[in-house]
Amino acid sequence: MPQIPRTYDNPRATVAAGFVTGMLSGLAAQGADMTALLMEAGIAPATLGDMKARVPLTSYAALYNGVVRAMDDEGFGLFAGRLKTGMLEFLVRGLIGSRDLREALARATRYLALVLPDFTLTIAEDAVSARLEIAENGAPWPAVNDPRRVFAFEWCLRLLHGLSCWLVGKSLALDSVQFPYAKPPQAADYPLIYTEHPHFGGEALIARLHKNLLALPVRRDQESVTAFLEGGPGKIAMLYRRDHEIVRQIRDILATSLGEALSLQDVADRLHLSLRTVQRRLKQEGSSFRAVKAALRRNKALAVMENTSQPIAAVAADLGYAETSAFFRAFVGWTGEAPSAYRRRMRSLTP
Repeated sequence: MPQIPRTYDNPRATVAAGFVTGMLSGLAAQGADMTALLMEAGIAPATLGDMKARVPLTSYAALYNGVVRAMDDEGFGLFAGRLKTGMLEFLVRGLIGSRDLREALARATRYLALVLPDFTLTIAEDAVSARLEIAENGAPWPAVNDPRRVFAFEWCLRLLHGLSCWLVGKSLALDSVQFPYAKPPQAADYPLIYTEHPHFGGEALIARLHKNLLALPVRRDQESVTAFLEGGPGKIAMLYRRDHEIVRQIRDILATSLGEALSLQDVADRLHLSLRTVQRRLKQEGSSFRAVKAALRRNKALAVMENTSQPIAAVAADLGYAETSAFFRAFVGWTGEAPSAYRRRMRSLTP
């Protein structure tokens, strides 16, 4: 076998070694020798001891399939019961025929409640966003930052997000995700895989996306399922890893000028595009100028409240709110808590 490089220059084609460690954490807890599985997938066993190493995405997907075959468990031995081979296929086939993403996700949560009692999945909507919550039932893992627990949440979100994107035939931006554990070594990859705005700490995983995306029609049929399943369940790791291009560009512009009250026309001028072109591209990506701005405000507010002691009135002004009371109402809508209560709770989680 040729020598396997331990690091790679192109992060778009690779994943951090921490994801490999997480995937194998169930086997590791059983004391299994994973050398053969790693070598079969083209991954050097020494990679597990090097958190700076990166693994080709194709090798990661091959390892995914190898672990599932070896364990007959699409949940990698992470959960109380096995998710026997075929779980993904039955889930996908059960989602076909849904009218839209809203109905598909509702079906997915009901199905996973039957086969995955370790988690409770719920979907809720407010005026702007849809909220997907993944909460654990009891304490299936011995510690909050146990690699098995971290990867279980990562895997479940990746499964639901990847399937959602595939069902509607386009990449769907997650505005933010709150992960219920400390920042893991592989967190630098989270913007590529999940969201540009990950947060850590809290009691459950909470992912937010614009609620209009739930109305997107399901564009797949039973004939397309066969092609989707080619390559085994590991294929889910290779889908929809890029954030939206126009959404990202608009977010980058607004991030440096939230207090300036830029209009969409102002942003279009800075992008050297016509207003109609920007509007069309936003629509194609299932978003809007208002949604991008609202998500950016929310994410910046959460980061400031978590990491600084800046007065709430100053935070509101920096985010472009004319009145502190308007910021207060928005923050309660995002988190269910007042800003000061959120700050106290997040600080209590810091060691």
